[in-house]
Amino acid sequence: MSRRRCTRPRHTGASPASWAAVTAGPGVTDSITGVANAWFAGTPLLVLGGRHLLRQELKGGLQEMDHPKLFEGITAWAATAFQPERLADYVATAARHAFAGRGAPTFLDIPMDVQFDEIDEDAVRWPVHGRANRPQGVDADTLDEVVAALTRAERPMIFAGAGAKGGAANRLRELAEALGAPTYLNSRARGSLPHGHALLGNHSRGAAFASCDLVLALGVDWDFRARYGEAIAPAATVVQIDADPAKIGWNRAAHIGVIADPIVVVDQVTDALGSRRGEMSEWAAGVMESDAERQRVFAEQAQDASTPVMPHRFACEVGGFFGKDAIVAVDGGDIVSTTARWLQVSNPGHVLDPGPFGTLGTGAPFAIAAKLAFPDKLVGIVFGDGAFGFNGFEFDTMVRLGLPIVAAMGNDGVWANIKTIHKAFFPERVVAADLGVRPYHAVVAALGGYGERVTDPGEIRPALERARASGLPALVDVQLAETARASSNYAQ
Repeated sequence: MSRRRCTRPRHTGASPASWAAVTAGPGVTDSITGVANAWFAGTPLLVLGGRHLLRQELKGGLQEMDHPKLFEGITAWAATAFQPERLADYVATAARHAFAGRGAPTFLDIPMDVQFDEIDEDAVRWPVHGRANRPQGVDADTLDEVVAALTRAERPMIFAGAGAKGGAANRLRELAEALGAPTYLNSRARGSLPHGHALLGNHSRGAAFASCDLVLALGVDWDFRARYGEAIAPAATVVQIDADPAKIGWNRAAHIGVIADPIVVVDQVTDALGSRRGEMSEWAAGVMESDAERQRVFAEQAQDASTPVMPHRFACEVGGFFGKDAIVAVDGGDIVSTTARWLQVSNPGHVLDPGPFGTLGTGAPFAIAAKLAFPDKLVGIVFGDGAFGFNGFEFDTMVRLGLPIVAAMGNDGVWANIKTIHKAFFPERVVAADLGVRPYHAVVAALGGYGERVTDPGEIRPALERARASGLPALVDVQLAETARASSNYAQ
């Protein structure tokens, strides 16, 4: 009977959306931060690791390590594949765990002798339809309860977060307009309402929380980014919808807590409301006017022609360059907080932030993945100079793969986030080191990309246009003035 390696590609219906393959030992340990970031971000992921030979177990072989134990607490499932004929089953199992709830990373290592073993291909059972493939909505009674609460409310607001990930499009705009509700978006929900929409808030979330009578929370984490839900008016009703049961009622009581895909429920509620179009109430108009007033203050700051460049001027120019349709990965601290106010992205999932884990170094790898997935899109990165130090050399990867990603760096030569804390608590002995304004653009140019340093605010946009026209991976390194930390929440 013929015995051969099982190499024929088959569609099993069970492949996770994202996957990575790493070598044993240090390759696996190097992946841990990325896996942890995916865990906190609710990202479906399969990491395949190498593993030492089974026949050398406990003998001190090269890179011998029990890898799955390292992933306890940051994966939904971690295991070792001991049987080559069941590899497809192992992957199907990983997919079931990866796509459950909001989504999560998984890990599977494969010993070297299992990888090299030969089996009859007919012995392999290829899973078909190996996981749930219908997103969960709500039953009729629950839908009626949610709709009744929304229609009774006089001062409703919507807050959608990382768990409200509806792909290329969703109907959140329709729902906001049907309710006349001020709407606030963070993380992967950003872009669900287009930039400039009359109900899209950017600066007034705290004011809305304090005076609303209902919050529709869609895939929201009541964590530090949302001040643990403590800013919500005590008498307000919270309607919380999340695919992860553990998120519902976390830090903030949910009067109506629904386990379901938030975007599916948005569809159901929008359909139930029919042709209703709610007028903006006096309360909602006041909230949005306060939002616009704060934006006018920032707009005045963005006119500053000083050198070094002021952060709001940098952010305004960068936001205008990327426009509404680009995919933008944001990688940094204070400069990301500032630039987030100015990004015009108007499509769901087009702002790629690190999520609540706050990992620095995500910008380049996220942008590479986005450009490979959407080669015709403008893909960009907003860097802080500190964040660039983590994975800036991935510009080498961009050059090798021919990926014309355009990055803008706000370079103030200091770990501003850390220095601000030191100055606040220990003003007499600030120890946060100044980095100095290094020529990071020259690093990118040396790797074969396009690099340009800018010190004049009027040259930021032209430099970004030149970078895009180069057709190369590019970094426009803008020298910023060192300023105090922004007061708003990171990644608001």
